[in-house]
Amino acid sequence: MDIQQAIESIDIDIDSIADSAIKAIITKLLNIIELLSRDNKQLREENQKLRDENNRLKGEKGKPDIRKQTQGNQDFSSEKERKQKNTLKKKRLKKKNRILVNSTEICRIEKDRLPSDAIFKGYQSVVVQDIAIKPDNIEFKKEIHYSPSLKQTFIASLPAGYQGEFGPNIKALIMDMHHSSKVTESAIHRFLQNHGVVISPATVSRIITDGQEDFHREKNEIVQAGLVSSTYQQMDDTGARVNGKNWYTHILCNQFYTAYFTRPSKDRLTIIDILTQGEMTFQFNELTYALMGQMHLSNKMLSALKQRDLKEVMNRQEVDAFLSEIFPYPKKYQTNRRIILEASAIVAYQQLPNAIKLLLTDDAPQFRQITELLALCWIHDGRHYKKLAPVIKLHRKQLKDFLDKYWVYYHQLLDYKQLPTATLAQSLADEFDVLFSTETGYDQLDERIEKTKVKKDSLLLVLKYPDIPLHNNASELGARTQARYRDISFHTINEKGTKAKDTFMTIVETAKKVAVNTYQYFYDRISRKCKMPSLASLIKSRSGNMTYNTG
Repeated sequence: MDIQQAIESIDIDIDSIADSAIKAIITKLLNIIELLSRDNKQLREENQKLRDENNRLKGEKGKPDIRKQTQGNQDFSSEKERKQKNTLKKKRLKKKNRILVNSTEICRIEKDRLPSDAIFKGYQSVVVQDIAIKPDNIEFKKEIHYSPSLKQTFIASLPAGYQGEFGPNIKALIMDMHHSSKVTESAIHRFLQNHGVVISPATVSRIITDGQEDFHREKNEIVQAGLVSSTYQQMDDTGARVNGKNWYTHILCNQFYTAYFTRPSKDRLTIIDILTQGEMTFQFNELTYALMGQMHLSNKMLSALKQRDLKEVMNRQEVDAFLSEIFPYPKKYQTNRRIILEASAIVAYQQLPNAIKLLLTDDAPQFRQITELLALCWIHDGRHYKKLAPVIKLHRKQLKDFLDKYWVYYHQLLDYKQLPTATLAQSLADEFDVLFSTETGYDQLDERIEKTKVKKDSLLLVLKYPDIPLHNNASELGARTQARYRDISFHTINEKGTKAKDTFMTIVETAKKVAVNTYQYFYDRISRKCKMPSLASLIKSRSGNMTYNTG
């Protein structure tokens, strides 16, 4: 019998043991087995990595990375558990009622196929969808006039959207295919060539990235409208590549919009810079010094700062100059520099009249202390339990039993959001204390339960603000858009391409939330017709019609 089989054969009912001393010893031994099993697994993985690296240095190949079809505990998703039961599905219009009929044709029966007594009884309607893809090339004849007195030639202008040899339909199609449908530039080029459009790959790329100032302004307006559209904001980040270097794409969103910002870092200063839309300032006052103390800046440094006659509000250039003066060696005192920058930026942000009060995120450290309130995601917390991989049957049962109670409580919170009351809020808060004071005897599970209990205030903000979601899935779904973009464009090359990517992902994802056809929107803006309302105005109108219950 090997070790794995021996462990699997351990099937004990710990509660049936009457002797408390023996019960405690067996409980401890089972936990020791769990720890040794976990350490053994980690050592095996580390050993394999070292072997692979050794083989690589010798010019050989390491162990192939073959993903297993089923990996048991490797599925950390909580999709099944978190879905509300008996949720009524939204009714959709019948397919026929959603199809616009462009023309009607009569299908006739040949007369010689009909018997002599056949009587006409009307028509049976059948709607067939089709699409026509063909060039629509226009030759514009621009009038030319010459003024002898002024010695000047006057030439008529092309209609809006037709500059650059390609019309607004092609430009809107290219942008919609690339940003909304995630089609590669080379595939777009082949598609256009196959349908008779004479265009170069470089031109396709330029249409996607160049001359997009109006759309960049629209993105800024979307963010401005989005930041004041609800009682909360959600944030997350995911990896991005810019000119071969690892950057991060930050996602800022709520139910009305999703915005993207690709930056080289994901620290607190980056988050504040995004929330202030590049207008970050730094404030030095008693609140700042108190926060610096909480962030463990030394008393000696705090005293030195207080003795200086500092300008109360500084911009980034001013504060960098000040820090260079007191820390002349950039590689030294990095922690002190970071604390001073972060604390002064946080206090300055929180003094802004439009500073957001509540941020919903995962438990990443860069989101802490920026806003007055930080709500945490229940799905992220539940994922930690899913990552436990007990090898003892008893521990697997204890984990399953606790997770069953965990998700029952989660659904009680969902029900509370529908009909919140002060009495029910207090009852759920008390129930949280009971549930997360559970002691199972499985040490790793008990440690995880204790960590959840410490986060009570952030996990139960929903009791005071019932409108906030219980999870951060909205920003995670937004992160998937960036991940899908990496599939078609491994990295952006320069600032122009990166900015265009962020802008159009913002427009496309926001358009989905406010039910706007992106192709029509791109065409409307490129052609300068501007008949469609801006996405920012739609955010304002929709959020203005919402009633928030703040407890």
